Amino acid sequence: MNKAKLIIVSNRLPVKIDIKKNQWHIKPSEGGLATGLGSFYKEQGGIWIGWPGAQIKDASVAAEIRAALNKQSLEPIFLTQTEIKEFYEGFSNQTLWPLCHYFPSYASYNEKHWQVYQSVNQKFADAILNIARPGDTVWIHDYQLMLVPKFVRERLPDISIGYFQHIPFPSYEVFRLIPWRNELLTGLLGADLVGFHTYDDVRHFVSAILRILDVQSNMNIIEFAKRLITAEAFPMGIDYDKYFKQVSTPVTRKYAEKILERLEEKKLVISIDRLDYSKGIIQRLHGYNIFLRDYPHFRGKVVYYQLIVPSRDKVLEYDRLKQEIDQLVSHINAEYSTLSWQPIQYFYRAWAFEMLSALYYTADIALVTPMRDGMNLVCKEYIASKADRPGVLILSEMAGAARELTEATIINPNDEHGMAEAIATALQVPQSDQVQRLKAMQQTLNKFNIHVWVNNFLMRLMSIKQQQVKLATKRISAGIETEFQSRYQHAKSRLCFLDYDGTLVSFEKDPQMAIPTERLLKILQRLTQDKKNRIVIISGRKKQQLENWLKGLDLDIIAEHGAWYRSDNGQWQKNEELRNYWKKDIRPVLEQYEIRTPGSFIEEKDFSLVWHYRKVESSLGDLRAKEIAGHLKYLVADKGLQILEGHKVIEVKSALINKGKGVQKWLKKYPADFYLAIGDDTTDEDSFAAMPPTAITIKVGGGMSRAAYFIDSPTEVIELLEKITQPLNPEPTSTAANSDRSSIK
Repeated sequence: MNKAKLIIVSNRLPVKIDIKKNQWHIKPSEGGLATGLGSFYKEQGGIWIGWPGAQIKDASVAAEIRAALNKQSLEPIFLTQTEIKEFYEGFSNQTLWPLCHYFPSYASYNEKHWQVYQSVNQKFADAILNIARPGDTVWIHDYQLMLVPKFVRERLPDISIGYFQHIPFPSYEVFRLIPWRNELLTGLLGADLVGFHTYDDVRHFVSAILRILDVQSNMNIIEFAKRLITAEAFPMGIDYDKYFKQVSTPVTRKYAEKILERLEEKKLVISIDRLDYSKGIIQRLHGYNIFLRDYPHFRGKVVYYQLIVPSRDKVLEYDRLKQEIDQLVSHINAEYSTLSWQPIQYFYRAWAFEMLSALYYTADIALVTPMRDGMNLVCKEYIASKADRPGVLILSEMAGAARELTEATIINPNDEHGMAEAIATALQVPQSDQVQRLKAMQQTLNKFNIHVWVNNFLMRLMSIKQQQVKLATKRISAGIETEFQSRYQHAKSRLCFLDYDGTLVSFEKDPQMAIPTERLLKILQRLTQDKKNRIVIISGRKKQQLENWLKGLDLDIIAEHGAWYRSDNGQWQKNEELRNYWKKDIRPVLEQYEIRTPGSFIEEKDFSLVWHYRKVESSLGDLRAKEIAGHLKYLVADKGLQILEGHKVIEVKSALINKGKGVQKWLKKYPADFYLAIGDDTTDEDSFAAMPPTAITIKVGGGMSRAAYFIDSPTEVIELLEKITQPLNPEPTSTAANSDRSSIK
């Protein structure tokens, strides 16, 4: 048996192909992902799939490169020039990137880009499917590959799939601008675990799932396509030891000495960015300009190194950004430079790791002010590089890292005056305070480094998969249905409890429209006509409504969660000593929320009040439901009441009644040798808990439950009831069989 392997999938491989003078070379890639997973996937006997970073037109050269990369457990995806343009530069970076970073005015919605994005995602999925085997783990990275989880899931339904988004996930209001939003979300839901850097991203993702796909979630657990999917935050770390130890190497020390010598006691402020409008470079330069204007005593005493790594400069927006940066830097230097001092040293190129380490080490201030960033590792690299030298980190609150590095000076990147003030203040922070803050942040980064991030994600993915497997064993299969059928047919007496809404009929926005279908009435008639059966409809509905809908059927009804009941079509009886004096205090509260929430309405039952919000916009309805529950919590405490949170309803009723007590009454009065209970929400958990150990208990819709089994929908409930009521060995029904039977007679 082959050992299970880890398959890493990202747009880029952790190495890149460099072609010079018709000769190709393999070079390592710098970056957090390559650093964190570069050796780990090999240790796991894994494979990394991705683009090698160069267009290879010659098939023989491509074959050579593939063979060389395969020796390093790397599987290249070769992209054509059209695919690079339409998939990477197009949809990925002209649609998804600007929207995810809250720059909708920069986004384009090009149908051709979308088509190529789909085809390239399929190409990546096909590469996975050529390698993956049952038991393997597939870890897909970032926004370029949002459709891949679904494509793989369709072909390998049981494989373990994780997805991590390294850029922000925008709010629902922004994400819904994408014409293909449904396809992207269902693509991500092919994963078992969807990871983000921050809880805000998780919240936005879950909100989009609810409001665009109308898929419900319990906190961050999403049920979709018969699977439980988890969305969770995993703040990415860095290779802390790599940066901490690098500053002590001779080459970095030499660079650092040269930098300090050139500074001549001046304070050094640094920023290191990729060319991108999301990094807030323009706003930062304006902030530095204000600093020089408003704090003239620092002129000649501070030097600002702005390092920009070229990126996508062929794209119009990026070319314009570079021109604006060039002009702004020139303006500031022209305004404030002297014969012996220039306020900004501007570099537009990539730098060697040793030099970056020296800059981190020597800088008195790191200015990291993105307009929006999933995490931002530059600030973490700066902190880790301050081995024995003080420094101050000025960090944008819009960066994911701001949630962890709380000892940094946190600013709003749009507040240019605030940025100027922060620089001036940072230059005067006592060294003892700087060291104290740095140590606190270094402890955090060392504890939650890149290796911890990798292990946390993969361990969580493993536990989710184990939970899915456990829950899958409780899902009703054809074999389990046959077992139920056998137990049903061999039973001499049967007692069945069936919930109504969400169990026998689907939910409707208008509860009055949830009338029983002809098919449902037919199966209920078959069940009630069997003298071995006692069928009990147990529901939160009003007794009159259930009586009207189920008229003519010989069944028992427990209504309003047990407040009313009747057996053998007899008279309605009231359960317990119920009172409704409390309604005068509770109803005004519900009416306040009814007025404030368009689409909601109040239903009054004999011994309960219900606030419905099925017609309310989903997020508003959920918010109001939480408000109501919190508001009523203390009002009901001394009145013997309880608050039930059901499917799009908040119900206030007596704590003396619940479905479990109704079930217990019937179990005691009508013992049987076959017991069945089917329900769909929290109110049915009391029914499941009350059932004997031998009972068949079924939760409709899945999720955490006391029920022994899960089923997906009311339609499947009816199909199950039809199946178990069929004789085990039905007689032949063909014409020949009927003819033979006639001749015997």
